[in-house]
Amino acid sequence: MDNWTVEAVESRLEEAAQVIRRLPAVRVPGYFNTWPTMVVEFADRVGRQPERMRLPPPSTDAITRMEQSLEWLRWLHGEDAKLIWARADGTPWKHICCRFGIARATANRRYQYALALIAWRLNGRNAPAKRSRVHG
Repeated sequence: MDNWTVEAVESRLEEAAQVIRRLPAVRVPGYFNTWPTMVVEFADRVGRQPERMRLPPPSTDAITRMEQSLEWLRWLHGEDAKLIWARADGTPWKHICCRFGIARATANRRYQYALALIAWRLNGRNAPAKRSRVHG
């Protein structure tokens, strides 16, 4: 992308969170099941809840974009990166505010600043030398 915007960065990070959720579960190598597969008949399924549908595994292009997006979080301070990722993962603002001990307006301001900082870096500009707040 030639010119990155805050909205483009935000959507790319949300896509990265979705890709991580769609990755297959990690299994310990060396363990397997020797039981034969069960044949489930119609009578066995009567009265059961339908199985939850899952999205297919992500494509290789989506995984590559996710890896690139996760590298962007290294440009931020630790708390800002955690806040950005929590929001990209779909955590409600109320939970974010409780987790970080800040007000909703402060959380949104830090979120917007961090997105803008990433967009600046992606557009080839240097990050501002001064911070708008003191990290403690």
